[in-house]
Amino acid sequence: MARVVVDVMLKPEILDPQGQAVQRALPRLGFEGISDVRQGKRFELEVDGPLDEAALARIHEMAETFLANTVIEDFVVKVEDAEAVKVES
Repeated sequence: MARVVVDVMLKPEILDPQGQAVQRALPRLGFEGISDVRQGKRFELEVDGPLDEAALARIHEMAETFLANTVIEDFVVKVEDAEAVKVES
C-alpha cells in the first residue's frame, strides 16, 4: 500500500489571515525570528493497488477538482515511501 500526500497552500498573492494571526502570536509566546507564516492543508491518501501513472493522474484530478480551490490555492502531489515510519509527538 502506498501513501500519497497532497499539500494545499494559498497562492502567494492571496492574503492568509490565519497565517498572519499565528505570526503575530509567536513573539508573545516566546518564539522569535519568524518573518512569515503561511497556513495550508495536508491530505494523506492510502492507495490500494499499484501506484501507477493512471492512479497518480486520478489523484491529481482529485486534488484539482475537490481538495484544492485552484482559483486561490496551489497544490503539490508527492508519493511517500510505503515503508515510512510515522513519528508522533
